[in-house]
Amino acid sequence: MLNNKPCQTPLIRNTKVLFDTIKTTYNTNYYRRLIGKFLYLTDSRPDISFFVHFLSQFVQGPTIHHHQAAQHILRYIKVDQGRGLFFHVETDIQINGLSDFD
Repeated sequence: MLNNKPCQTPLIRNTKVLFDTIKTTYNTNYYRRLIGKFLYLTDSRPDISFFVHFLSQFVQGPTIHHHQAAQHILRYIKVDQGRGLFFHVETDIQINGLSDFD
């Protein structure tokens, strides 16, 4: 992936091909590991969390199109590697969250 051209958006344009279930599965273990690493990365990169969770729906039977979409996210991350939430180790930060389900 080092020689691939970076992209500006985290997801491919045509998402219809991701829902095509007629295609055969393609390298399930690699796809699961990659999605697992993306899920870990969403803690510090909230801008990709929607797209990673969208692709995580297909871990049971990923196709070549799902791999291409995951590689597209890698190319998006390549654009700005310093983007994200970074917290200094010695800082005493408390993060509080509120959720309203109404």
